[in-house]
Amino acid sequence: MTAHTEEIASDLDRVVDGRRTPEQVLKSIVDGINTGNLEALMPLYEPEAAFATQPGNLSHGLAGVRQALAGFVAMKGKLDLNVTTVLEVSDLALVTTAWSFIGTGPDGKPVKLAAKSADVLRRQADGSWRFVIDNPWGTD
Repeated sequence: MTAHTEEIASDLDRVVDGRRTPEQVLKSIVDGINTGNLEALMPLYEPEAAFATQPGNLSHGLAGVRQALAGFVAMKGKLDLNVTTVLEVSDLALVTTAWSFIGTGPDGKPVKLAAKSADVLRRQADGSWRFVIDNPWGTD
């Protein structure tokens, strides 16, 4: 194996390692948003995933997810998240969390958000987990 091939394999291992459990996927979301790393967030989603941009409004596919996440990342804030429940059945998991976010809006004013989420994740063929539905407004 060349050094470049080993580096790519190592990067892929890190991505999968961050998705070994539903809880790890949520921790990876926190890490990606708090470090402003949008690219690190995208492998956490299935290609046909949906993101609730506001209560009852879904943005579909990776392009929609990217746009929604870019809004959080652009606010250069801090996300705090506590996983409250994980219910697994076969290859699906329903994960609920309580979260808060403090950042800066495009107008320079502080933005404070908080809610209880309800997310659906699916176990992949490699054993990792990815979002099917990311609903930050899920239980409010």
